[in-house]
Amino acid sequence: MRRVIVTGVGGFVGAHVARQAAIAGWSVFGIGHGGGFPSDLAGVLDGYAGVDLSEHWPTTAPRDADVIHLAGLAAVGPSFSRPQDYIAGNSAMTTVVCEAALRADDGRRIVAVSSGAVYAGTSDDLTHDESSRVAFSSPYVVSKILVENQIAFYRSRGLDAVVARPFNHFGPGQGPGFLVPDLLRRLTDLPAGEALVVGDLGTRRDYSDVRDVARAYLALLASPRLASDRYNVASGIARSGREMLEAICSAVGREVPPLRVDVARLRPTDPGSIRGDASRLRAETGWRPTVTFERSILDTVVGYAVAR
Repeated sequence: MRRVIVTGVGGFVGAHVARQAAIAGWSVFGIGHGGGFPSDLAGVLDGYAGVDLSEHWPTTAPRDADVIHLAGLAAVGPSFSRPQDYIAGNSAMTTVVCEAALRADDGRRIVAVSSGAVYAGTSDDLTHDESSRVAFSSPYVVSKILVENQIAFYRSRGLDAVVARPFNHFGPGQGPGFLVPDLLRRLTDLPAGEALVVGDLGTRRDYSDVRDVARAYLALLASPRLASDRYNVASGIARSGREMLEAICSAVGREVPPLRVDVARLRPTDPGSIRGDASRLRAETGWRPTVTFERSILDTVVGYAVAR
C-alpha cells in the first residue's frame, strides 16, 4: 500500500485530498496546525500530527511516504493586509517540508501546491499554459512564486518535487472568504426584495471541482515519470462571477436578486480573466475532470444547507 502525507489536512482542500486518497487505496497521514485528530476524517487517516509546520516536521510522520504539500495561507484578499505573514509563512513551511525530505533520503515525491493566480490576467480570455507570463498581483501570489522557486532549488539538490498550479476550485465544505460560499451565504440570508451586495462579478475565472483537483494531485504522485516541474490543474472554462451567482440561484430555487456593487470589494490589480490549460497534466497522467459544474454547485449548496 502506498503512503501519502497530506499537509494542511484540516483545511478545505486537504480534507478532500485525504478522502480521495483513501478511496484510491492510499494510506494517509495528515499534518494539521495543532489540535487533536480531526473527527471528520475518522476512518480516512491512518495517523495525524498537529504541529506548527513553519517550525518543524513531526517525528511521527512516516519516512516512506510521498507528500502533497497544501499547508499555508490560501486566500488572495486577506494577503493585502497581511503581506509578510503570507510571504514568510508559506515560505517557511515549504522549507520545513523539503528539508525533512532531504534528511529522509527515501526517494519520496513532493507535490507542492502553488496557484493558477500566478499568471498575468488578460482582457481577451486567453488560455494560460505553464509557459505563460506570471504577474505579481498580490502578496499571496508573491508567496506562491517564492514557494515555486524554493521547489526549484530543492529539485537541484536531488528532491523529486513538482509544482501543481490549480486554478479556482470549490465544492462541499469550502469556508468563507471565497466566491461561491460567500455568495451562497449572503444569498441565503438575503431578505426578499433586497439588493445583494457584491464586488466585481464581471471577472472570469477557471473553476474546477475540489474533488477533481484532489485527484489531480494524486495523479501527479502516482505517475512513475514526470517530464516537467510544473503542472496546471484546470477545467479550461472561464466563468464570470455573474454566471456563478446565476448557477447558485438556480440550485437554491430563487431568482437572481437586484445587485449593488460595493466599491470597497473591488481590487484594481484583479485580472479580468484567468483560464488554464491542463493539457500537460492530461497527457502525462491521464487525469480528466469527472464532476460536472452543475453537480459541483448542487453538492456545495447541499453541503452548506446540512452544515447550517
